[in-house]
Amino acid sequence: MSPRRARYSGTHPRHFSERYKERALADHPEHTAHLREKGRTPAGTHLPVMVAEVMERLDPKPGGTFVDCTLGYGGHARALLERITAEGAAGRLVALDVDGHELPRATERLSSFGAALRPHRMRFAGIGKALAAEGIAAVDGILADLGVSSMQLDDPARGFSLKHDGPIDLRMDDRLKQSGADLLASLSEQELADALATLADEPDAAAIARSIVRARGHAPIARTGRLADLVFEAKRITRASWRAEAKGKGRRVHPAARTFQALRMLVNDELGNLRALLRAAPACLAPGGRLVILSFHRGEEELVAASLAAGASDGTWSAISTESLRPSPEEVRSNPRASSARLHHATRAAAAVASAT
Repeated sequence: MSPRRARYSGTHPRHFSERYKERALADHPEHTAHLREKGRTPAGTHLPVMVAEVMERLDPKPGGTFVDCTLGYGGHARALLERITAEGAAGRLVALDVDGHELPRATERLSSFGAALRPHRMRFAGIGKALAAEGIAAVDGILADLGVSSMQLDDPARGFSLKHDGPIDLRMDDRLKQSGADLLASLSEQELADALATLADEPDAAAIARSIVRARGHAPIARTGRLADLVFEAKRITRASWRAEAKGKGRRVHPAARTFQALRMLVNDELGNLRALLRAAPACLAPGGRLVILSFHRGEEELVAASLAAGASDGTWSAISTESLRPSPEEVRSNPRASSARLHHATRAAAAVASAT
């Protein structure tokens, strides 16, 4: 006899641990369609963004060799694998991810593709090392989806979400030494304010930094709920007033979302990792090879656009996107988390002029 599921208060499960149908979708396939009709992503899963647009720009052919820099749930990887292994072709997909929780699960989901999938637990800044380990000199295309996965957002224990209280961890790679709570305890007020302003465009950066430093003088800031409370206090609003003002306005951006974004980017050195990828990518692509990057906020998009423009000027890229592509209104309605996605792409020039660093 199977064990009884845990009981929860009310008519619907509210916490991640209570969503037994979403955490066992193979046993409840009807629940996926039900949730997506309501514009929600089932907890613990991830809906890949702009799949058709990504495939059109990468143009994967049977037998091709590609890199997915952020395997995540495996949605983009599946689309690539289906195309490069079509008709029995021996395509290869080198898949990178630092998340030790999710990489084995995604690898298992894609196990039907066998040796075509080559998973590596590493930052995408190490793309050159992954290709060297596989004995691959150059690839036909590289995809980097810079967004946080829904699996990370949905699990309170990871500290990425504002929906439920949890530890302020924020590490995509649990091998990193410093968590979000560690940084909150060690950064100066000016460093916090600068990070909030530059990484998240937070208009109340100084006030939030001041509130954090004052509060940590009395007790460590270790829980997501406590950090969110401090942001509300710094902005001089209450949770109740925010809910009342946002009611009926559709998808609401939480007042603390920018603070969590900036802290997450610091913990994981996301911009440093992106800079390293942009330097290394050209040398990893064969002539005519294609690069596609999905960014999700202004800092990333500006960094990608500037790098591609510089590469077009010096002959590294033969073609680049002059403007970012956005998801269709239909996709945003069915997957609201796609709303901030921006797609940039580039084609490697025939002459090899760049080298990996």
